[in-house]
Amino acid sequence: MTSATSKRPYAEVIGDPISQSKSPVIHDFWLAKLGIEADYRAKQVKPEDLASHIASRSNDPNWRGCNVTIPHKLAVLDLVGDPGGVKDSIGAMNTIIRGEDGKLIGTNTDAGGFYTPLSNSDLADADICVIGNGGAARAILFALSRLDVGMVHIMARNPLKSMGLLSQFGLKGECVQLEAEVPPVQLLVNASPLGMKGVKETLDIDLAPLPGGAIVYDIVYNPLVTPLLKQAKSRGLNVIDGLDMLIGQADLAFELFFGKPAPREHDRELRKLLAK
Repeated sequence: MTSATSKRPYAEVIGDPISQSKSPVIHDFWLAKLGIEADYRAKQVKPEDLASHIASRSNDPNWRGCNVTIPHKLAVLDLVGDPGGVKDSIGAMNTIIRGEDGKLIGTNTDAGGFYTPLSNSDLADADICVIGNGGAARAILFALSRLDVGMVHIMARNPLKSMGLLSQFGLKGECVQLEAEVPPVQLLVNASPLGMKGVKETLDIDLAPLPGGAIVYDIVYNPLVTPLLKQAKSRGLNVIDGLDMLIGQADLAFELFFGKPAPREHDRELRKLLAK
């Protein structure tokens, strides 16, 4: 027998691993506040099962879409439509929905979510360091390419791949190994999963070269206060945690999934819930 719950509209987040995701908490919170009869789920999808999972969802009338997290943001580019040209611009997708013709299409809400907490910061001619060169880094570099920033330094294990990203987004800068010394930038962004719960590798860097007033932005949100942010706080630097980007990108996705704007007037209550 099919349960009543399974007949409700639903969206989901897919990734591998997925236990660290706080997206269900966010979307369920907003659904409850708005009184929308729908669900939001977390689903672990192995890379070898990604294509079949997407195909199965395309035939599910109750499915409203999904958020895509590590490691699928690049792989889904070849599995869904791309009317907005995300593949050629950002090069990574984090949101899939059903288009007007019923076929699945992808977009990216990470770029907008990343920029939102920086909207009041003056980044004109600011030098910036981005750690990582995966799907999240692509969205961040895309956002930076729309600003009048200075040099962009990418720290990653594959500098050659990083050079390709600088070229793709028309940014001037340099690419160095992850183990290199942090440059004296005004904004440092950890766009890698290093420091995330469940990831064995750590992000072992020294923030001493950063000038006073610099911003350290870690997109990792579980744990909320990462070792990187702890170090930044101990040095009196400005910090932005991963919840800002997570909530920002979820806001954009929520309306695509459920047809109503997220009730952002409850952000303070939501952050307390997510911080537990």
